[in-house]
Amino acid sequence: MTKLEDEAVQRKERGQPKMVPLPRSICSSSQSSSHSVSMDAINSSSFRQERYEPKKRKVGSDSALEKAFNFQVREQLDSEIARMFYSGGLPFNLARNPYYERAFSFAANNNIAGYVPPGYNSLRTKLLQKEKVNVENLLEYTKSTWKTKGVTLVCDGWTDPQRRPLINFMAVNEGGTMFIRAVNCEGEYKDKWFISTLIKEVIVEVGVANVVQIITDNAPVCKAAGLLVEQQYPHVFWTPCVVHTLNLALKNICAAKNTEANGITYEECHWITEIAASALMIRNFIMNHSMRLAMFNEFSKLKLLAVAETRFASVIVMLKRFKLIKQQLKMMVISEQWSCYRDDDITKARNVKEKLLDDSWWDSIDYILDFTEPIYEMLRATDTDKPCLHLVYDMWDNMISKVKETIYKHEKKALMRNLVFGVLFTKYWRIDGARVTLLCIVLLIP
Repeated sequence: MTKLEDEAVQRKERGQPKMVPLPRSICSSSQSSSHSVSMDAINSSSFRQERYEPKKRKVGSDSALEKAFNFQVREQLDSEIARMFYSGGLPFNLARNPYYERAFSFAANNNIAGYVPPGYNSLRTKLLQKEKVNVENLLEYTKSTWKTKGVTLVCDGWTDPQRRPLINFMAVNEGGTMFIRAVNCEGEYKDKWFISTLIKEVIVEVGVANVVQIITDNAPVCKAAGLLVEQQYPHVFWTPCVVHTLNLALKNICAAKNTEANGITYEECHWITEIAASALMIRNFIMNHSMRLAMFNEFSKLKLLAVAETRFASVIVMLKRFKLIKQQLKMMVISEQWSCYRDDDITKARNVKEKLLDDSWWDSIDYILDFTEPIYEMLRATDTDKPCLHLVYDMWDNMISKVKETIYKHEKKALMRNLVFGVLFTKYWRIDGARVTLLCIVLLIP
């Protein structure tokens, strides 16, 4: 039993973090430091540190300049801070945080000998609560503008790294954006009643008289929830997100579904889906194998983008990158390395080569990018923090005219143009008195 206890104590001691010595030039100048290590530990690691020793200063260690600026102490502090980054896996970008420099400057400019930084429990309890109160006090000015300027509530659904479905609520006006709450919807059926109840609770929290608008995505359940809110609060109106509307339009064009009601559109736009699918196949074929990826990196400095489908205009972003690396991809498949490389899937490799050397395939990509460029540019212009609602209608008209010109120049007929506009105008803009809303109608431009 005693032997087992001794082994447990030894394992516990071995499991404790070991202090790694600083470079010898720093350790020798700080013998009075509380973190000094034994000479045996220094000698055992000296073979690692010889190449990293700082250059010898020409100024003597006892010079007036050395004593005035404490160069050796400064070097030791730099090494201690650097070790905190390295051992904790902290991103180097943290050094650009203004509070990082402010904290160390405050400690250096004040005589607080014996100060111990806050520990694990303090950071996550009392200091966190104190900072929360401080932030709430700073936000009081923003809240004071709600009564005079009005508030727009913005809600957005997303999934966190733990795969929990969350709905965020934010209050927006010209005074700034303020986070209200995040609701964990795990285990809940997210129908129109559930979502409308959450929206109404936030409206009451912000102030019924302060809220003038709610913005959600364009999902049918969100639209139904918005109508329920409008019934209870007639002065509040629902508006779908402009960016989400444009993204849905791009998705309906680039990934048309074969349904009974969408037969004509699918027949005319299915070639776009095939081009996007072949580009996705080529990207995966190159990126999913280390040898092929290494071969590609030899020819191109740009990387093949792996854009998540949840991102806006993911297909367009992927095709834009293909166009930028067009020559590099062609050079890769006609190189001797590609010819000598024998993959287990010879058929797919041959198909990739045929696609990349097919001029008509690249012409189709150019055409897709040409007529979707106005939609993509408007999406980028509206997906910013800058107010742009007053520009949306003008941008929409300009976008329609540019798309119309591009398609007619290429097709020389109206069918493809009308189908694309039918998709775009499924989310049509209308001004109804003082209310601005998006109506779901189908309109074909003659």
